[in-house]
Amino acid sequence: MPKNRRDDYEGFVEKFKPKKTTDDCMTPPEVYEAVLSWCEREYGIDRASVVRPFWPGGDFEAFDYPDGCVVVDNPPFSILARICDWLDGRGVPFFLFAPALTALSRKSKRYCAILADARVTYDNGAGVLTGFVTNMCQDVAQARPDLARDIRAAQAARGAKFPKFAYPDNLVTPAMLGSCARHGLDVRIPREECEPVCRLDAQKAAGKAVFGGGLLVSDAVAARMWRAEPDPDAVPWGLSERERAIVRGLNEAGSKKRPRAGEGRGFTPFTRPAAFFKHARRSKERERAHGHGEEGRKPEERERV
Repeated sequence: MPKNRRDDYEGFVEKFKPKKTTDDCMTPPEVYEAVLSWCEREYGIDRASVVRPFWPGGDFEAFDYPDGCVVVDNPPFSILARICDWLDGRGVPFFLFAPALTALSRKSKRYCAILADARVTYDNGAGVLTGFVTNMCQDVAQARPDLARDIRAAQAARGAKFPKFAYPDNLVTPAMLGSCARHGLDVRIPREECEPVCRLDAQKAAGKAVFGGGLLVSDAVAARMWRAEPDPDAVPWGLSERERAIVRGLNEAGSKKRPRAGEGRGFTPFTRPAAFFKHARRSKERERAHGHGEEGRKPEERERV
């Protein structure tokens, strides 16, 4: 579908914006405070000695670590193993946020994995099952319900800052597709029946976006999606007239591509893969070689046929 000049410009600018990854999950202040307070009680550290050497674009190896300091921070998860070895090798005590699902993937027993069943909602809106790793403990792993309670209380206290969004039926997000798979729905979205979007028109003025991106889809695709019960507290977002026009175009494109009644789901002359024609060609060659094809028959046999 043709795009206007404004859409083209926004798409051009979007390409040069830094892409967010799990390394860019900024820690909510309330959650960090809960974790730091727990560390004070658990390890007897002085918060005046705590340093945070990790920030976007920073170099933790060039950071000035004062004598007697302790690192309590949320590092880039992609280089967590290297960070742990670097700090431990220089005698710096640390308590670091870590991805919970891979907290025990390290072969070294020098560090302790702290699991608290904590799904932290970070400042970019990402909900990550978070654990911790430290060199201030002699155990290899711990499950700590007290830390879990502290983090849940901190999340509840700031819950109003992260309203839930209710999207229109014609918008599909990664979370929605995950729900379909979880509920046993096999959903497939053809190219001609979707249009990628990073935000809805209604979200632009509010400075919001679709976390993880989404797809505007045709009515036929929307009808196949699994939908949770509406949340009365969710903020509703609707489609603009421009977006409704896109959906109408997707409906039209999908109806042209979809098989008509009675055609079934078998191959059509336009959808047969190359392997089909290759197999058919080889079959004819074998028939001719064994005298079973039209060219391999005797003249009198052709006449009878």
